[in-house]
Amino acid sequence: MIRRIAVLLVCVLVVSGCGGSAHAFAVKAVATGVPSLAPFFDEKQGLGQDAAVRSLPVQGTLQQGDTPGLYGGTKKPTVCDVAKLKRFLTDPANRSKAVAWSGVLGITTDQIPGYLDRLTPVLLRHDTLVQNHDYKKGKATPYNSLLQAGIAILVDEQGEPAAKCSCGNPLRPFKGDASRISVKFADGNKKWSGYKASSVVAVRPAAQKMERLVLVDVGDPDRGIERPIGTAGKHDTAFDTRQRHAVPDLTGATFGQARKQLVSSGLAVGYSGSAPPSDDSKVTVTDPPAGTELRFGAYVRLSVAGGTSGGTPSTPPGPTTSEPTPSGPTTSGPTPSPPPSTAPPSTSTPVPPTSSPPPSSPPPSSPAIKPPPPPSSSPSGSSPTPDSPSVVTDPPSASAAVTSSAPVTSAPVTTSASVTSSDPVTGTPTLTATET
Repeated sequence: MIRRIAVLLVCVLVVSGCGGSAHAFAVKAVATGVPSLAPFFDEKQGLGQDAAVRSLPVQGTLQQGDTPGLYGGTKKPTVCDVAKLKRFLTDPANRSKAVAWSGVLGITTDQIPGYLDRLTPVLLRHDTLVQNHDYKKGKATPYNSLLQAGIAILVDEQGEPAAKCSCGNPLRPFKGDASRISVKFADGNKKWSGYKASSVVAVRPAAQKMERLVLVDVGDPDRGIERPIGTAGKHDTAFDTRQRHAVPDLTGATFGQARKQLVSSGLAVGYSGSAPPSDDSKVTVTDPPAGTELRFGAYVRLSVAGGTSGGTPSTPPGPTTSEPTPSGPTTSGPTPSPPPSTAPPSTSTPVPPTSSPPPSSPPPSSPAIKPPPPPSSSPSGSSPTPDSPSVVTDPPSASAAVTSSAPVTSAPVTTSASVTSSDPVTGTPTLTATET
């Protein structure tokens, strides 16, 4: 019995660490413009084009695929040649690659053309965690990776990354703990300017399929782009992201309801901790308060109480300041990030918010996203507060996708730790030593 107890104690120490701190997940960095060592598609053929984009800070690492400010676009006609990828994967000469590629995405080779027709090319506006896949010895080999902001990818109808444009490598959701990562910069992927471990994003699918994506022009953050799902840019329409949206009165609403209402108003959801609160937890405080006018894609940070469906309740936010400090996927609560642009605030009168439950239908297709109708009582006339760029998800509830905010500069950081790498096939974490 004593021997068994000793063995159990050793196992506990191995899993938890002698110091009681959790181990990190090993992640390979993938920088813009750096070719993959084992691509599905020859990158010299010009399948995709990355862009120079400064990663934005986040307020909640896990964000849904319809989060305002998540993805970007450009005035260029296309950043990813989907037709070329389709020809490649349907060519009988590339049968083995097509089998491996479709297997990762859970479809058959016959379904590849239709699946690609429903994907939409975008540019990352955040350093984004994914499960990447190399093509080795006739098989797709999975590994955790951090894609640099500016990389062109294809996303599905729920906003989830599906493929990296330049090499065609299939992508799946990151399966580790996004708040505990150790990033390895190697194989030509040098640490990029602006990298910050606390400002990475992992994307979860939107609760329902979307008809369009609302992007932000990475070269002109004041310009928004509406892009129908399954199109590559030829049918884009533009709108002004500087338009102001009033923070609705969300006190008493569930986190799931509050999220739907904010997204339909063109605002993003911020929260404390490494995971979103449960959908049925009740909103107690919003920061900034109801009635405050924010530009498209700015964060509204929610504090909640209660809840029974899991998740980590967030703590009340600190007071809003004129110079917010960005924060990321740590156990402490994030704070608002800097304004996305120097555009002057709107002179319009703040629209009174509502405490009624959010609509179940997605927002109208017009670029101007209108706030909900006024209620009987709520704070109004609040002074505009600095806007924050919006971000990415966990799947609380349904809504249409939106995106926004301008790039900001964040200082690079260096991390090194004893880490737990994921088995390339099963994704099971194992303890390793990683130099970062």
